[in-house]
Amino acid sequence: MTQSAKPRARPVGINHIALEVGDIQEALDFYRGFLDFEVSSQSEKAAFIYFGDQFINFMTGRRQGPDEGRHFGIAVDDKPLAIERLKEMGVELLDTRFTDFLDPWGNRVELTTYTNIQYTKADHILNGMGLGHLKKTPGAIEELAKKGMAPEG
Repeated sequence: MTQSAKPRARPVGINHIALEVGDIQEALDFYRGFLDFEVSSQSEKAAFIYFGDQFINFMTGRRQGPDEGRHFGIAVDDKPLAIERLKEMGVELLDTRFTDFLDPWGNRVELTTYTNIQYTKADHILNGMGLGHLKKTPGAIEELAKKGMAPEG
């Protein structure tokens, strides 16, 4: 029996990301500079910030250098506003075709607009976040349709 013939668990999504930072309060202050989020718990060594049903776990202990290709993406409701806030903070955007930047600890972050990508939150989650007005663009719906996942209606 080959490895591929064995039953395996199917991934449903990403629950959270753990990011290593130098200082928890500094990380919260930095990310609050351009994002509006809730902190569910915080200590000197860790903090958990929620984006509806998903979260980032900030942890102290960053020891590696800046990330070059490795990154994570944050989908926002208003990308131009986030970019404006980052520029006000003096954050330099990387010279790529995407909206990438390094946080103070070298974690590479990519900003994307929720409505333009196939990633989708359930309506009840969006409504609970006060974002029920967000609607996917035709391009995002087309990406979902190719996978048999387009919203009905």
